[in-house]
Amino acid sequence: LWGMREVYENKQLVGGKYHWLAENDLKSTNWEKVEPNTPFYLFKPQNVDLRFEYENGIKITEIMPINSVGIVTARDSLTIQWSEEEIWNIVNDFVNLHSEEVRLKYNLGKDSRDWKVNLAQKDIKQTKVAKANLVNILYRPFDIRYTCYTGKSRGFHCMPRSEVMNQMIFGENIGLITSRQQSQQQEWSLLGVTNLLMESCAISNKTREINYLFPLYLYPTDNPTLFDSTPTNAPGGRKPNLSPEFITEFSEKLGLEFIPDGKGNQKQTFGPEDIFNYIYAVFHSPNYRQRYAEFLKIDFPRVPLTSNTSLFWELVEIGEKLVQLHLMKTTGQEISTYPVDGSNIVEQVKYNDNKQQIWINSEQYFANVPPQIWNFYIGGYQVCQKWLKDRKGRELNYDDLIHYQNIISILAATIESMTDIDKIIDKYGGFPFK
Repeated sequence: LWGMREVYENKQLVGGKYHWLAENDLKSTNWEKVEPNTPFYLFKPQNVDLRFEYENGIKITEIMPINSVGIVTARDSLTIQWSEEEIWNIVNDFVNLHSEEVRLKYNLGKDSRDWKVNLAQKDIKQTKVAKANLVNILYRPFDIRYTCYTGKSRGFHCMPRSEVMNQMIFGENIGLITSRQQSQQQEWSLLGVTNLLMESCAISNKTREINYLFPLYLYPTDNPTLFDSTPTNAPGGRKPNLSPEFITEFSEKLGLEFIPDGKGNQKQTFGPEDIFNYIYAVFHSPNYRQRYAEFLKIDFPRVPLTSNTSLFWELVEIGEKLVQLHLMKTTGQEISTYPVDGSNIVEQVKYNDNKQQIWINSEQYFANVPPQIWNFYIGGYQVCQKWLKDRKGRELNYDDLIHYQNIISILAATIESMTDIDKIIDKYGGFPFK
């Protein structure tokens, strides 16, 4: 049974799982035979034909083998700030106060096994207080903040995941964000992209849905145990984070030669960024998400490969458009307005369905926001609501207002592109790919 435990009306139990159990017994239950098998041994029926079709795709962890969960700070309120100036002031204050003064001033509570005030202070001092360590971090969808990154575990950050996160600061890069599992009650949408460091719950707010980052490129490091760090002729000596087996299989399937950096010429060659954009488009297909919903909720997503180069390149093109939108390098058509002057303070976030307005206080609102944009989810977050709720009590400045209107435009363009992706896939025969 799934859903609410109890539903009451006039203090009477009228629905929910407990009510159903109270009203039924062994004889009245319509039993359904299940056959749990490897690897998940599920106690619920599965569509065997669809499962076989889905598992013909390649798991994202087998395509991009170097990956990790995002940064765990253990103390977000201290380590992640709204501006570079704020994190700079806090870092300087943090290292110059006694550990117990710091604990009280910043309400840090008791030390935990993996984060201690004195070790965090020691980390900052050893790496030197330098503005070079102040970097952007993707904290929530379209919510870019600032942190001080040393890369040392059990330091200022509890778990900085330096083996992967360093790849996002060594040189130009992009990373795919997804998770291993998602709540059974929610349609799968655990997907994002970033060119920054990433906090562990950037697109999902539940511990069991902690987010993983898959960097596209790997730069040479001093850690030979992580991967072969032999420099290449590519920018920064980087190489693609793509398994040789996957590259060989996809290259043979498409009849194209793989080049190890950038994009192909769309005739004889394809590159890492083409593959990334293709994957990003496929994962944004509503039909893909619906067709394979029960499998997407229990493991990392799988990528279906196609031998149709026309389908491949059309998905690459629209996938690149989505990547640029979600990195906020492009914004789409402006649709929302902010017509009323006032305090710009976020007091209470409300949506008016009839007038398609998002109110931030009793006087001010964003206009022309259709319900499908207001209700759009990325992972565990209702994007338009989450961004504003996290700023409750704050005054939105001019850049904030423009940024939020850009988010609305980007979501509108995303919804349109997702529809277009299904049209492209249907044009070539739909799922499963040929």
